[in-house]
Formats: sequence, C-alpha cells, structure tokens
Amino acid sequence: MDWNALAARSLSEQTLSREESRSVLGAPAAETLGLVAAAYQVRRRHFGNRVRLNYLFNAKSGLCPEDCHYCSQSKVSSAPIAKYPLQSVEETLKMAERAVAVHAGRFCMVASGRGPTEGELRQFTENVRAVRQKFPQLEICACLGLLSEGQAEKLKDAGVFAVNHNLNTSERHYGEICRTHTYQDRLDTVSKVRKAGLSACSGALVGMGQTAEDLLDLGYALRETQVESLPVNFLMPIPGTPLAGLYELTPTRCLNILCLYRFLNPKASLRISGGREVHLRSLQALGLYVANSIFIRDYLTTKGHAAAADLAMIRDLGFEIEGAPSATSEKPAQVLEVGLK
Repeated sequence: MDWNALAARSLSEQTLSREESRSVLGAPAAETLGLVAAAYQVRRRHFGNRVRLNYLFNAKSGLCPEDCHYCSQSKVSSAPIAKYPLQSVEETLKMAERAVAVHAGRFCMVASGRGPTEGELRQFTENVRAVRQKFPQLEICACLGLLSEGQAEKLKDAGVFAVNHNLNTSERHYGEICRTHTYQDRLDTVSKVRKAGLSACSGALVGMGQTAEDLLDLGYALRETQVESLPVNFLMPIPGTPLAGLYELTPTRCLNILCLYRFLNPKASLRISGGREVHLRSLQALGLYVANSIFIRDYLTTKGHAAAADLAMIRDLGFEIEGAPSATSEKPAQVLEVGLK
C-alpha cells in the first residue's frame, strides 16, 4: 500500500475505503516508519508541530452504578480505588493550578456515575465558574456520563468549552463491555453536546477484544459525528475489573490505530490518552508524529509519566507546547516537576 497516497486522500478530505483502512490496521512492523511518516503529513497540515497538553481531574471517584467492564470505578470492579463525591471549589482550583503549572491548555473535569443529578450539576457548574474566573486561559472539558435534556446547555452557560463522552468501541461490540447502557445512549449524549454548541470530544478505548472490523466501524462513526477532539485510550487492564489481565496490544499495533484514526479524522485534535505508557512504551515519541495532543501526569485512578519526562520528550522532538512559548527550553520541565512536589 502507498501510505503517502492515503495521506493525500485524507488531506483532500476523501474518505478511505474499508480496504484501505484495513491495510493501515494490518500494516506490518517493517512498514511502521513509512506509515507514521505519511500520517505526519496530515498532522502537520492541520496542527503543525504543536502539542496540546490536557490535564485530567478526577472530580468524583467511584460510586458508579454502571457495569463498564474496563472501568475501576464501576459497580462490577473490586479495584482498591479512592471513592468520594463531587469535589469542592477549593479542591478544583488547586487542581486547575497544577494544570496551569505544567502548561496544560485544557482542564478535563471528570465525574463518575451514569449521569449528573441536578444537585451535582449545580456544584459542578459552580466549580467551572470558579476556574474560569481564576484561570480564563484554560479550556474546560467536562465528562459527566450520560446527559439529560438541557444539561449540556447549563454546562455551556457556566463556561465549559467541550464535553467528552467516548463511544469507546463499535455498536456491534458494545454489549460485550457494558450492559447498563447502550451505544445509542452514548451517541445521543454526543448529539446533545453538539446541539448545545459545545465542542464534541469523543473517541476510542482499544485493546478490549475488538476485531479489526470493530475498530473500523468506530473510526467511521467518529468521522460521521465530526468530533473536534478524538482521544484514543489503550486499555489498562486494572486488577479487580472484568478485563484484568487482557494485554493484546503491541506498540506498532497502537501506532497503526492512531494512523488510521488520523487518516479518517484529519482535522480532529487526536489525543494519545490513557494506557500509552503501558502499550506504546518506547515508541511514545513516534505517536506524537501522528497525534497532536496528550494527557500530562496522572489519569483517573492510575499513574502516568512524570510531567518532566513528557515535557522532555516533546522538547526532544523539536515540537512546541501550545500556550507555552518557553516550554521547549532546557530547564522548565525540571522546574515544573519540582514545583508540583
């Protein structure tokens, strides 16, 4: 397969055929560099060599009635995680300050649960307003589960910029990982987000036993919904969850998936998300030639890389961090990490 030809088709906004997409997913390791180089053409056209940093705040942990098999916070998980209700304004501002300290451009506020109660939504929007007042430069992305009618509009009024609700997998495969809500429920929430005038953030969680056809279906579905931000998570098989011990990804497979979603969604902000440290391992830097965004520091219930390590990786690639003109100099990564201890 001529990977450069696929890049040209993506850049001209043509949709890759399923046969072409299968070839990307199935590319052998010997083709990895050529495939990544082709995907980089698309990334560079739309995002240059900029990297957007996202900081994740677990605003409410555990206590979830859903049975998502991958999640340590679900009702079917016995993972020993912290469990607490929605955090206060003070705690939210403290975490937002940490986000600013590591040059994050987006502050992702996540609350576990099927969806927010009206009381939780009032507290959440109060927290959002406080962050917007103190750190107006931060984009706020909310992740609150399934949204009821009118809730997306309230988030927008409070100053939320984007709402995340991942499709995670194909409609065909969805029943294998969750029984308490449906794939259509997730699509409906993404639709509510778009109708409210918010930026739609929705993506994938791969490594859960999906077939190539599942990954293709998801890629095309995300293209159809025209998501503006597309996170790709790699399953962290946390002990105590139903998917514990499931390791089916290799670093080159992860890169193939990233390349496919870049070709299918050329203008979306593609984010390498949870599990990159586990599955991409020594090839994480190659992933940034395809994706233009990463989470920095920790995830919801698992640890990530130290901020200094990720900032050094970005600097070594010759890339620049959005909103941080001096972040590619020699010292900031070390200084920032010390400041967070």
